[in-house]
This record gives sequence, structure tokens and C-alpha cells, in this order.
Amino acid sequence: MIEDKNQSLTSLTEFGEFRLINHLTQNFKISQETTVKAVGDDAAVLDFKNKKTLVTTDFLVEGVHFDLSYMPLKHLGYKAVMVNLSDVYAMNGKASQITVSIAVSNRFPVEALEELYDGIYLACKTYNVDLVGGDTTSSTKGMLISVTAIGEVEEDKVVYRSTAKPNDLLVVTGDLGASYLGLQVLEREKQVFQVNPNSQPDLTEYSYLVERQLKPEARKDIVELLEALEVKPTSMIDISDGLSSEILHICSQSKVGCDLYEEKLPLDPQVISTCEEFELNSTTVALSGGEDYELLFTVAQDDYPKIKANPNFTVIGHITEEAVGANLVTRANQKVELTAQGWTALKSED
Repeated sequence: MIEDKNQSLTSLTEFGEFRLINHLTQNFKISQETTVKAVGDDAAVLDFKNKKTLVTTDFLVEGVHFDLSYMPLKHLGYKAVMVNLSDVYAMNGKASQITVSIAVSNRFPVEALEELYDGIYLACKTYNVDLVGGDTTSSTKGMLISVTAIGEVEEDKVVYRSTAKPNDLLVVTGDLGASYLGLQVLEREKQVFQVNPNSQPDLTEYSYLVERQLKPEARKDIVELLEALEVKPTSMIDISDGLSSEILHICSQSKVGCDLYEEKLPLDPQVISTCEEFELNSTTVALSGGEDYELLFTVAQDDYPKIKANPNFTVIGHITEEAVGANLVTRANQKVELTAQGWTALKSED
């Protein structure tokens, strides 16, 4: 689609940088009270008054973080925003603005960037955040996207990775491993297509997995739910690099250990069946798959009654003294040291 030679496509050379930015952002409207000035000046102007400001940024590189042979540009725009909003929610904050910077080669027509910004627009509208700036420039190799998210949080509600305490419960939202398996399905179908370009993949039975990979949702709802339940986590992090990696971040920065129970890991039935099909260990996938964008947090035991009946939460373990170390308690009730394979290690095994 991107390299379509159709003459009706608009070359980027027909647009200057400012005209292109104005064109791509013309439909974005301001919705946040904290936005004083958005796109159109040398800098955005924001006013958070007496709240703490949160800032986070991520870089997505074609060929490393996404593959446009199966990642639609609209989905890519949406996902690029989600990756950043998730970090704001992991601080127990409210996301309010984003900036978007892109570098693209001349193989992308204006229409391709319109698709990308359609996804960014949908994310902004769905999550009620304002696009307030960014940059566009040329690239000699494909597409690069950098999104910065800005948010706010009251001083007494901010949650860090470094404040977990022994005996706290370890809790995760949603289910794990689906996004990684969605990637495996897409990579397999890409290989089939390369051998037989006339093949039409049927991804119906993998719809949940593929959606989790191509169109993840940041867990804004969890921050709102915790507030409604009057629960303030003692620590929190989002799951981008894999559950084990994130748990080890909390343990390291909080100077604690943990016991994580294998039998408690929340797995969707589609994850279990697809792991069997691909001959993958579902526990390994749940621990190291990454890109789930769920929230991992700890709570004091006194707060357990407030969350125990909620289907959004699964208690998967508890925090221990640092000397105990970070351990996975297997279904056979054996303790194994928890290690972080991470996305790169899993990827290299393919």
C-alpha cells in the first residue's frame, strides 16, 4: 500500500513542513483545561497549577518495533500513543497531552501519514488527551515515531516502583501473553505470504491475540477503578517488557523480594491453545512475552477485601524480604529464581 505507484497519491515534497503539520493536525480539538496553547506556536503552553506533572516518552522504529507488512498505519498511530499513556497510568496519573514527532522516507505519500494520524486522532479522542506539538523530518530509512505523553497527578496519589513493602500483595490486571502470541501469528502468516503471495490468511481463531498486538489499550480504567475503590497501590509499573522483567524492576527499586505463583498467572483460553499449537510454554510466554500494557502493582494486605471480587484484578503473589530473592513458585510447589528473558531473548529464539 505504501509503495503504491498510483499517481493520485500526494508526494511529501508537495508539502512544506508547516503545511504538512497543519494538514495532519487540522482535525484535533482541545479538550483539556490544562492546555493553554497547543499546536501552532514555538512551544505548547500548559497549566497544571498545584499538581505534579508527569512526562514520559517512547521511540518506535520501523523494522525494530513494528513491521508495516502487517501493521496498518492507523493501528500504528493508535499503538504509539497507547505505549506512552500506559506509562502515565502506571504512575497512578491522568494523561492529558501528547506530542508526536515523526521521521519518514519519501516512499510514504501524504495519504499514508493521514492514516497514521487517523490512529493518533482516535487515541486522543478515546482517551481524552490533546495533541499539543511535535516535529516532522525526513528519514533515509523508513519510519520513526517518537511520542511524549504528559499527565498530572495529585502529590499524595503518585505511585512509584520503589515503594513496595514486604507482605504486600502482588496484583496484575487483565491477562498476559496474548500480545506476544499475536506477534507470532502475524510473523508466521507473513512467512506464508512471502512463499505464496496469493494466500489469504484466516486469523479468525486468533482475533483476540492479533488485536492485543496491533491495537492494545492502555489501562486508564484501572486508575479510575482504584480511586473508586479507595485503593492506593504501594508500587506500580506497566507491563511492556514482560511480567518477570517488571516484577524485578519493582523488587530492585524497592529493595524487596517476591514469591510469584505460576498457577495464579491469568491466561486467556486463546493464549493456552495457541501456546500448544506453537509448542511454547505458556508460563514462559506470560512471564517474558511483553507488550501486554497491563498494570502490575502491589497493595497492602488490608486492601485485599476491596479488590478480591473484582474481575479486573488477579493476585499473583506477594512481596518478601530482599534476602529471600525474587522467586517463581511452580505448580509443583518448587521455588525457581525469577529471571527476565525479555522480548529480545524470546524474539531471538524464533
